[in-house]
Amino acid sequence: MAAERKTLTQLSVPICLETLFYMLSGMVDTLMLSSVSDQAVGAVGTANTYIGVFIIMFGVISSGMIAVMSQNIGAGRPGIAYQARQLGLIFNALIGIVMSVILATFSGGILRIVSIAPALLEPAEIYLRIVGGACFLNALIPIFSSYLRVFGYTKHSLIGTVVGNVLNIILNSVFLFVFNWGVMGVAVATVISRVVNLIIVAGMGAVLIKAKQSPERIASRKIFAQIVKIGFPSALETALYNIAMTFIVRFMNQMDVDGMNVTARSYAVQIANFSYCVGAALAQANAIMTGWRIGAKEFEECNRGTRKAAIYGIITATCFSVTFALAGHFIVHIFTDDTQMINLVVKLLIVDVFLEFGRVTNLVYGQALKTSGDALFPVILGAIFMYLFAVGGTYFLGIHMGLLAVGSYIAMAGDECARAVGMVLRWKSGKWKSKGLIEV
Repeated sequence: MAAERKTLTQLSVPICLETLFYMLSGMVDTLMLSSVSDQAVGAVGTANTYIGVFIIMFGVISSGMIAVMSQNIGAGRPGIAYQARQLGLIFNALIGIVMSVILATFSGGILRIVSIAPALLEPAEIYLRIVGGACFLNALIPIFSSYLRVFGYTKHSLIGTVVGNVLNIILNSVFLFVFNWGVMGVAVATVISRVVNLIIVAGMGAVLIKAKQSPERIASRKIFAQIVKIGFPSALETALYNIAMTFIVRFMNQMDVDGMNVTARSYAVQIANFSYCVGAALAQANAIMTGWRIGAKEFEECNRGTRKAAIYGIITATCFSVTFALAGHFIVHIFTDDTQMINLVVKLLIVDVFLEFGRVTNLVYGQALKTSGDALFPVILGAIFMYLFAVGGTYFLGIHMGLLAVGSYIAMAGDECARAVGMVLRWKSGKWKSKGLIEV
């Protein structure tokens, strides 16, 4: 397969650019919303956190599907990879429709249950109803994008993201500054841009990839079992993470009445996401290559490739996060003139240097483990440390010790670094070598 000849750089650069455009879109959303109010920024950031909780079911299929497709491509069986995509598409479409109905119907009730700051309730409810009501798009886009990527067409997945995000920026400008729709305008622009993104990646996959014509087929029940075997633990880890974040955001909402701490987190997240953009892309590219190599039984290549991706990820993420911390006052001033808000966000960016070091290591080794078939270990590790360090630490340091948002970030950095150590040790144990999906 041509996909097997792709290098880490050839795969990761388009994925990095795709992630970068996605992050830029989020930053532009934040920048434009900050012209409305800091509360609008906090409302959208909070609503997106809870949308993430309700779309975790999509991860059951998409993460498992990548492992199944990449290993079968590596083993020279693209027809089975196509089967895996079709099963993933059907399942995610059904779950996506159900989740969309729930979020559109019960958005206000969900936000009240999690004790959102009163000042943020109304705009967050508007955003959650519109974007959450269209979250079936979040279910379908990863299926088609992953299908392109595992066959090596990362540039084409990038095109869909770039076009969608450029359109999102244009529509944001129109809806915010011409029609004065506020948070509702940002939400509508987000939905329209995702529809366009979906059309592009689905169309390109149909034109470029001819795996459907390959004769290899096995029982759909067996493929689905493999997808769930990898996908369910991966999705459970994501669920645990997102639920942990809802606790953290809830604690941060309780730190003040005007939402300053949770709004500072929203600013910090938008900025800090760029510092791990390259590392996250390397993790995704390495995961695809890990699947190919495991399918071909090239275990030593897996070791070398994963170590290389981790080193590159750590170096780049650390460089970016240090730069953002040093230039924090200038960067945050772009979003807000509130001196107290600027100082708080800068403190969060300093702590984020350590958080990103752990997070990138966690990403590279964690995704490699999942793609190899060793998906249960990361969820066990996450269940322990995310709640012991991130959630418990946010309450203890943030609320009990009075460190507020800074305490929360220290706790989250501790969680990421602790899990990173566990992931590396697990990979070095070599137990993942016996977890492959391809029977010889």
